[in-house]
Amino acid sequence: MKISRALISVSDKRDVVDFGRELSKLGVEIISTGGTAKALCDAGIPVVKVSEYTGYPEMLDGRVKTLHPKVEAGILAIRDNPSHMAKLKEHNIPLIDLVCVNLYPFKKTVDNPKSSFGEAVENIDVGGPTLVRAAAKNHKDVAVIVNPGDYQKILGELKSNDMTLSDKTLSELAVKAFAHTAEYDAFIHRYFHDKLCPGVYPEKMNIVLSKAYDLRYGENPHQSAAYYFDETDPSDVKSTKVLLGDKKLSFNNLIDVNAALELVKEFDSPAAAIIKHLNPSGVGVAEDIASAYGAAHSADPQSAYGCIVALNREPDVRTAKDIVSTFVEVVVAPRYSREVLDILSTKKKMRVLEVGEITKKIKNMQDYRRVVGGMLVQQADTRDVTEADLKIVSKRKPTKQELEAMLFAWRVCKHTKSNSIIFAKKGHTVGIGAGQMSRVDAVKIASMKSGELAKDSAMASDAFFPFRDGIDEAAKAGITAVIHPGGSIRDEEVIAAADEHNMTMAFTGVRCFLH
Repeated sequence: MKISRALISVSDKRDVVDFGRELSKLGVEIISTGGTAKALCDAGIPVVKVSEYTGYPEMLDGRVKTLHPKVEAGILAIRDNPSHMAKLKEHNIPLIDLVCVNLYPFKKTVDNPKSSFGEAVENIDVGGPTLVRAAAKNHKDVAVIVNPGDYQKILGELKSNDMTLSDKTLSELAVKAFAHTAEYDAFIHRYFHDKLCPGVYPEKMNIVLSKAYDLRYGENPHQSAAYYFDETDPSDVKSTKVLLGDKKLSFNNLIDVNAALELVKEFDSPAAAIIKHLNPSGVGVAEDIASAYGAAHSADPQSAYGCIVALNREPDVRTAKDIVSTFVEVVVAPRYSREVLDILSTKKKMRVLEVGEITKKIKNMQDYRRVVGGMLVQQADTRDVTEADLKIVSKRKPTKQELEAMLFAWRVCKHTKSNSIIFAKKGHTVGIGAGQMSRVDAVKIASMKSGELAKDSAMASDAFFPFRDGIDEAAKAGITAVIHPGGSIRDEEVIAAADEHNMTMAFTGVRCFLH
């Protein structure tokens, strides 16, 4: 079927005037509504207003425009169905061959913190989704366009194909159309649920994901993978740019990038995190970003080989030179100067990501985890522990330096796979024991990693010590301060061990498992 009549009614008016002008030049009759009709008319493009087309005015403050049999039947009629075509002829209903519609800006409206519930309701499109679904349902005979980015492609195909579109193109447009309405409805459902049923996990959940790009591979080279943006996430992840690097990012790269970013979000001061296989090999906080990176790298330089580096400040020349002196897979930072990029570009295989301003994790965010047969959903762990939250349970009270080291170690512990043990001094880790089945083994690994640096350090544990053996091992390494949740049936035994070793011990009352 040749395209001879189009209905155009768009909220996103990017390039619509140029599109309408080209269609008109090709002899396509254009039906339009409201603001779109005005924009086309003002540009001198012949338009039949939908009220003229149907014989009914737009009414109810624009709530009813296109909901009319003359519109819907002209779209939905199956062209090679004789009874359909006879019915159209009986009622003098012309065919509509192309529907160019995108929907009211519901998400943009509700993303504005000043918008009211009433404004949100008025931005729930009714006629638009009906038009899009009708055209997509009848995609064998009708083209449906929801994305201005497709205008030029469609015009090119019409011009080169005698005003027709291929079955492949029609099918691809229909897939985009159904995705468009599904995304729209998901935004509305989420908004209404959050407003009317706050704090309750919904009976149905729709996660809106938009493909960003294909990845080099998944967890292993034989697995394919792609990265998708979560359109309901309020953080501005779409501003992320890959500035340098010849290789595509892999699934594992992005998993580690995420872990590194979440860790440096814990700190207001300049911070650097070095991640290997989802665990930190070193974390540093200092007065400047170069010193922070130096402290993080020196914690375990052997494990840092082939790592992911995240910085919560723009790196300077000194930091850049330190980074390129070793093998680093990916560097992530808020921004980069031209001088720094020139230095980093000397490592051709290293990817450099610019993510914009790094802010703390937004409260009430949800984390998702795929499991067999479904999805686990939980509130993200944004709980912070401060000095005021601590309960000192040992005979000896912590010094100021020990207190700072304990709180620093605790923040790192939150981002280390359980069972996790962190040895740290003020502003930097000295040993990390991660992902162990036994807590005492995690202590032994942290002790082995830190060596002599463990002396006079603080130790953080993501859960309570079930036995005193972890404390005894820490004492052998030279640990003087311990922070953990408490809550074991053997707490008294564990506290007694700390007192025997003249350690100071604080309970947080909060567990921070990371699985």
